Order: sequence, then C-alpha cells, then structure tokens
Amino acid sequence: MMGSPHSPPEPAAPAAATSSRRVVALACGALVLAVFAAYANSLSGPFVYDDKDSIVNNLTLRHLWPLSEVLAPLSGGLTVSVRPALNLSLALNFAAGGLNVRGYHVTNVLIHALACLTLFGLVRRTLVQPSLRARFGAAAVPVAFTAAVLWALHPLQTEAVTYIVQRAESLMGLFYLLTLYGFVRSVDAPAPRRWQVLSVAACLLGMATKEDMVSAPVLVLLLDRAFVAGSFAGAWRRRRGFYAALAATWILLGGLLASTGGNRGGSAGLGVDISWWDYVLTQFPALVHYVRLSFWPTPLVFEYGTFWIGSLADVWPQACVVVTLIAGTLFAWWRKPAVGFLGVWFFAVLAPTSLVPGMTQRIVEHRMYLALAPLVVLIVATVYLRGGRHGLAALLALAAGLGALTFQRNTDYRSEIALWGDTATKRPANAGAHASLGAALADAGRMAEAIPEYETALRLRPNFLTARNNLGSALISIGRVGEAIQHLEESLRQDSDDAQAHLNLGVALDTLKRTSEAVPHYEAALRCDPKLAPAYNNLGDALSRSGRNAEGIAHLQEALRLKPDYLDAHYNLAAALARAGRMAEAQAQFEAGLQLKPADAEAHANWGGVLLATGHPAEATAQFESALRLQPKSAANHYNYGSVLATAGRLDEAVPQFEAALRLKPDYVDAHNNLGNALTLLRREAEALPHYEAALRLDPGHPSAHNNLGLALARLGRLPEAAAQFAEALRLAPNYQEARDNLARAQEQLRAPPP
Repeated sequence: MMGSPHSPPEPAAPAAATSSRRVVALACGALVLAVFAAYANSLSGPFVYDDKDSIVNNLTLRHLWPLSEVLAPLSGGLTVSVRPALNLSLALNFAAGGLNVRGYHVTNVLIHALACLTLFGLVRRTLVQPSLRARFGAAAVPVAFTAAVLWALHPLQTEAVTYIVQRAESLMGLFYLLTLYGFVRSVDAPAPRRWQVLSVAACLLGMATKEDMVSAPVLVLLLDRAFVAGSFAGAWRRRRGFYAALAATWILLGGLLASTGGNRGGSAGLGVDISWWDYVLTQFPALVHYVRLSFWPTPLVFEYGTFWIGSLADVWPQACVVVTLIAGTLFAWWRKPAVGFLGVWFFAVLAPTSLVPGMTQRIVEHRMYLALAPLVVLIVATVYLRGGRHGLAALLALAAGLGALTFQRNTDYRSEIALWGDTATKRPANAGAHASLGAALADAGRMAEAIPEYETALRLRPNFLTARNNLGSALISIGRVGEAIQHLEESLRQDSDDAQAHLNLGVALDTLKRTSEAVPHYEAALRCDPKLAPAYNNLGDALSRSGRNAEGIAHLQEALRLKPDYLDAHYNLAAALARAGRMAEAQAQFEAGLQLKPADAEAHANWGGVLLATGHPAEATAQFESALRLQPKSAANHYNYGSVLATAGRLDEAVPQFEAALRLKPDYVDAHNNLGNALTLLRREAEALPHYEAALRLDPGHPSAHNNLGLALARLGRLPEAAAQFAEALRLAPNYQEARDNLARAQEQLRAPPP
C-alpha cells in the first residue's frame, strides 16, 4: 500500500490481469490451513474470566426466540453488554452445542480465518489500484498473502481468538475489514452497488459488535482518498450516497450507547468515575508496549492489572514516542497518503480504547487484533520494495516461527490454573492474577494452594473484597470457619452491600449449624443481588431444613430458573420435595442432577441420606450401594453403606464396611464409633472397646462415643468406669437424655447391695 496517489486515476485492470483465480484460491486455502494449524490445540480450553458472566451465566443465550431478548444482552458492563451482534453469535453457539466449549473455539478460529482471508483480499485488490499497480501489481498476491499470514499467525492475536468472549474483538475486526473490502471491490465491479451494500451491512453489524467500529466510515473515506479518488472532493462526488449510508450506521452505535447512559453500564466512557487525563496518561506506555509486542511478542500477559500514572513526568519518554508516531503519521498523510493511511488506520482502531476511560484494564493485548494489520502491511510492503521476492520468502519463514509461538501460547489457555499461573508469574504484583489463580485452584479442589494466593492478593491490595470473600469461602471448605467469619465480617464492614460476602457468611454460619443466623445473610445477599442463584439455592435449602419447606422449595425453583444447570439446586430441591412427601418430583430432580453429572458418587450418597431421613431405608440402601460401586475407595461411602446396613439390623454385613472405611481412613472418628456400636450389638463388647477409645483419642469431646463406651463397659460389668463415661457425655452435652438415663441406671446398680 505504498506509493504516490497523486496521478490521475486510471481504469482498474481486472484481477485476472495480475493473478489467476487458481493462484488466489490456493493462497486462500493455504491461509485457512495455516490458521487452523496454529490454533488446533486451542479447541478444548475452558471458559475463563469474563467468559463466565458473558457466556456460562448469560441467560439471554439460552434461546434464539424471541430474538428481541437475544439482541438485548445483559447490562452491567459485561463483555456482551450493548453488543447485540456479539450476543447473537454466542447464542447461535449455545443453540448448536450448549456449553460445549469446542464449538465456541471452532467459531472463533473460523472468524479469525475469515478475517485473514478478508485482509488478503483487501490488500491484494488495493495493490492493483492505479496508484500502486506499477510497483506492486505483479506481486499483489504474494505481498497480500505474506501480510495476511503474518497477521494471522502472530501470537499477539491469541487473546482475541483463544479467549472465547474476546470474539468481540475478532468479530468486530472481521466486520471492519469487510467494510473496507466491500468498498475496494465496488471500485472496479460491474455492479458496484452490491459491494457497497455489503460494506454498509458489515459496518452496521460491526457497530452492533463493539464500539471500536466507530472509525470505520471515516477510514473508508481515507482509503478512497489515498488509493482511488485522489482527493476528498472526488471521493465525495462519486460516492456521496455510499458515505451517507456508512455514516448512518453511527445512529445504531449512538442508540446502543445511549441505552446505558453512554458508559456501557459504568464500565467505560467519559461518564465513569475516572479522570480522563489520568486515564490517558496510562495509554502512553500502553501504546509503546503494543508496538514493542508487534515486533517482539514476549512476554504475552493475559491480564496486566490496574495501574495509574502519577504525572506526565513519569511517562515522558513513552509520550515522546507516541507523539512522534502521530506526527509522523500526519506528515506521511500529507506527503505520501498511502503510507499515512496505514498510520491513521493504526491509531483510528486504538483511539476508542486509548481516549475513552475504562474502569479496570489499562493494557489489553486483544486491542491490537486489528491494529496489528496496518503495521504488518507496512513491514511487508517495505521489505518487498527493498528485497523483492527474497524478502517475502524471509517473512514467510518468520510467519512459520510466529505460528509456532502462537501454538505454544495456546497451551497457556489449556486450563484456568495454567493461564492464571502464567499471568501471576509474569505480573507478580497483579493482585487480580493471584486472586484468580486462587479461584482456579479452589475450583479444582486444591484449597491448600488457593489460600496463599488469596492472601498474596490481599497483601497487594488490602481492600480487594473479591479476594477476601473467596478466602473466606476457601477457609470454610477446610474447616477453618472461625477465620472465615472474621474475613467475611471485615468484607461487610468495608461494604455492607456486598452480596457475595453475605452469601459466604451465611454458608459459614450454616456450617456451624447456626442456620437461623445464616438465613438473614442469604436474604441480604438477595436484596443486594436479586439474580444471585447461589443465594436462592442456599436460602431455599436452609428454609427447607428449618421446617419452612414451602418457602424453601420456591427459592430453590427460582435458583433453577436463573441457572437451569445448577447441580446443587437440583439436589437440594430433591431433598426439599422429599421432606414434603412429593417423592416422584423429588426423584425427578435427583435424576435431572445426574444427567448433568453422570456417575456422581457423592450425589448418590447424599440422596441416600435424604431417603433414609425421610423414611425410605430400602431406597436409601440402593443409593449407598451405587455410591460405593462408583467410588469403592471412598471411606465415606463404606461408612454410609455400613450405617444403613446397621440401621436395617444387618450388623454382620455392616462390620466389614466400617472396617474398610477405617483401612482407608484410620482417623475416621464416626467409623470407629459406629463399628464399636455394631460389635456391641453383636455381643462382641471386648472388640468394641478399642474402637470407642480410638474415637475418643481422636475427638475427646464426642458425647456419643463416651456414652457408647459406657454401654460397652457396663455390659462387661465395669460399672464404675461406665458411670464415668456417662457422666462425661452428660457434661459435654447437658441435654443428652440417653446418657442421663444410662448414668442413672449405672448409679442405681452401683448403690444396690450385691446379690
């Protein structure tokens, strides 16, 4: 795209004059294969970060009709907010495969491949325009191919392709390129109107995909001036209706932004609570960083974290670089518009995110998705002019190397733990990265590793409420409930309207059997966030267990309305319905849960407990058998099966189950206690004593174990020792009526004279 456009335009030669359709088709096929080869290992990466709210928890994706709901995505500053075309594309993925992540990845790679093909077509057809044909016409295909493949395989593109929800960037980039391509095709087409309609339609769709599309109508005019018409007056005179139609697409963008007060729900815009100048200062180092990554793409960082610049003096070197680049672009536009156009393209694409304040991230790699194209085209054109086809060959070798780096970078997206671990390593002062790594570890059940990450996040940012709340949740899961309560109460002191803190504090209190105290916190969580499905679930379960079953069922049903695939809510609703005697409905909810997670041993065990508690011992036994069959090395499953067998009087079968539980977990207090009970009932008191004693060594404050040991001792005739055990059980649990009765009988027998 280099050269002087000042000579009068000549009639454009047909594309066949410079390259055959066969060569073009082969080039297109090679580009698509290259893209899919570079991203072949990205197709199974999980939903991460903003994917969760914008895709996994986005109820507007769950249906395609009525279309008006799909085109009105969730508000609140999410990635999909105010972006109906993006939301529709994700809804189509959901319709095709639900939350199967592979379909979303394949779509993202396909979008990237189409964008690559469009860039190839745009560059190739621009190079054969009269102003450039003499210098580039004979090599239009290899130059365009080299530019497209370098752009497509550059590892800086991974965030816009592999990170699913950043389809926002790549899809907008595709529509932006199609807008430009439609114009270029219209220039020498026999029926230009059709290509102009394509250009306007692509522009309209781009406006509905991401706000960065705002510069596209202006860039088309600049493209016309630089390469086709030779002047703004000539461009306007020939195509004024076309430019009016392009400008009209701003009406849609303006309306979408106005629907959220102009700031995308408070996430970005001049109306957010951030000084414009303070934000712009951060963009000087950001822009320099983007340019550096374009030439040396390492290290790539998923999330840079929030940072601020104190004053212009802190970033004056980067500011000088940016000002020099802008000045050079303006000078080039004046002297050599073809070169200047590429600089304007670069800054035009980045301008919205560089000039409009955002609430959180200051450096974001996916912003370079489309902005990288003009830099690559400039490099390729320069290399070709200086080195000819040998220079292009060297660039193609470089493209292969970049593709290998892209393939390697995709491995960081293989799991949330890998992605956030990489981010925290590269940005150790990023509190958000440590908190997110902690959350990923917690989701994997690695709580001991998650807690230090949360603590690191809080050391870096003491008022980081999300990290504090997650730390509280992790502490609950490992039994450090008292510490958890302290952290959660501190969160609520900092923000009394923090829904997550209320929810987690409710869980902590519930864990301590303080359900009556937990319920108000669940209710407070729902007042703060009426769409918080876990709060409905926990409140419903708590109310059901507290005897308010009808209310509990209603809340659990609301949790499932908000999140139909909510596993815990299905199981909790099953338990609540069972308590209400609605066993057919309860069984249906349990089976719905199993459909979401087949072969779930824990679910069978929990359902068995519900069935046992609601008077269905035979059905409960079958569930415990299923749990044990699915997970034979689980001490809890052996224990539960043994307990239900003992309850049914099948003591000879129960004993081996308790023994198996203890082989797997020697410090299993309840297994020692219940094995002692089974042996005592089988009149094997001498064998029972060591198990009661083991239970009490592990937990001296276990009232039931003291009482049961007392019973075994009494049967062995050791009444003074038995009475002491009954007394200790009563001391630990003053309302323990069975221990009180046993103590009374033992004392009476001790007072009675010998026969």
